Amino acid sequence: EKKSHKVFSDKVKLFKLPIFRGMLAFIDSMVIGIKVLNFSASFFEEEEEKKEVSEKTNALLMVLAVVASLAISISLFMVLPVLISNLFSRWIESIFLLSLMEGILRLFIFIGYIVLASQMKEIKRVFMYHGAEHKTINCLENGFELTLENVKWQTKAHKRCGTSFMLLVMLISLVFFVILRPETLALRILSRILLVPVIAGISYEFIRLAGRNESKIVDILSRPGLWMQALTTKEPDDDMIEVAIASVDTVF
Repeated sequence: EKKSHKVFSDKVKLFKLPIFRGMLAFIDSMVIGIKVLNFSASFFEEEEEKKEVSEKTNALLMVLAVVASLAISISLFMVLPVLISNLFSRWIESIFLLSLMEGILRLFIFIGYIVLASQMKEIKRVFMYHGAEHKTINCLENGFELTLENVKWQTKAHKRCGTSFMLLVMLISLVFFVILRPETLALRILSRILLVPVIAGISYEFIRLAGRNESKIVDILSRPGLWMQALTTKEPDDDMIEVAIASVDTVF
């Protein structure tokens, strides 16, 4: 299936500016991701079980799915670490230490989530396709013809990966919340929620920079994300590579 995609920033120029474009990309990629997951899942339904859904209903379900995804993500990765670290406030008086503990907990929760998800059979398969995508993009960006043999020997690591982006969100939030540390629990939770778009925007700018910069400093800063990709990308089979080649070839 081939569709054109209209970017919201074409209508609202504010979202073409640094930081703001990252906020939009964060939401945009989530919307596209849910759409293609639904498209993929539709092939598992029996023909007689398929029901016609109106465009308005479909759009409403999409909005609800995005809102639910955001709510679960923010609760799990932003609010939960605050609540857990606050349990230690009886013994630790320093807000700085509590904020540092919160940031470390956030990292562990994120990595644990990825490790647990990677054990699922279906997700392992998704991660193989993820590896095929990276290999194909690397083949193209390294100037080679998109053939099965050329793609197979490419690396499955890529600096502009969503995994690196999410890990950066966790790391940058650690720095942000160690510096900005409200006294009360309610304000701490509120600040974590409100600053998610800003942190996402900053993380996006670094990913863009890393993708076109070969300096040693950027390379060192990119390594944690590349190491994390070892969990979210797996070696694909030939059929998966062929799917990735067809997809990338269509886009370009």
